[in-house]
Amino acid sequence: MSRIVIFGAGGRAGRAAVTEAHDRGHQVTAVVRDPAAHPGAIAGDVTDPAGIARAAAGHDAAIAAVHDPAADPHVFHTTAARALLDGLRTAGVPRLLVVGLASLLPARDGTPLMDTPGYPQEYRSFFLAHAAGLHVFTTAGTTVDWLFLSPAGDFDHTGARTGRYRTAPGDAASRITYADLAVALLDEIERPKHHRTHLGVEAA
Repeated sequence: MSRIVIFGAGGRAGRAAVTEAHDRGHQVTAVVRDPAAHPGAIAGDVTDPAGIARAAAGHDAAIAAVHDPAADPHVFHTTAARALLDGLRTAGVPRLLVVGLASLLPARDGTPLMDTPGYPQEYRSFFLAHAAGLHVFTTAGTTVDWLFLSPAGDFDHTGARTGRYRTAPGDAASRITYADLAVALLDEIERPKHHRTHLGVEAA
């Protein structure tokens, strides 16, 4: 049994991770912006390294499934990336799983999915903001063993948990449920196989 702190525990991916972790017998600290809307959670700011360190102290691993629709995306994701690395290092938390975007994954030919023909471009600035956050991780000299994990394409918003998934390159047609993404997240905490990279997963 591990102690896992989950930042962004009020969102769909975060809630699925909380459920999966609880079901496996782990101790979970759920961190949200507004705990009044989420009984049992604590308040936290994922852009505040000192607050992250306080919330994460004594934990074995962290999951971040964070988004702030009120913030500038580029500022939020780069600031959150630096704060997570700094705060978790201070707290001595060795493992971090970040829920990322499929658009940043390489397709089968190596082209970033967001640059493939026909890929929707209306949210490109949002994709690039996430890419800037990922760049913070890939260029950081850090002791935190991080992994970005994302759907290989998009979420299946209505499907149920199957407990099965497979790794996959970026593919706009690929789907995975939130519950099965949570299975992949917890598997990587319990039995780490991938390190300091961005991994896509899809339904198996």
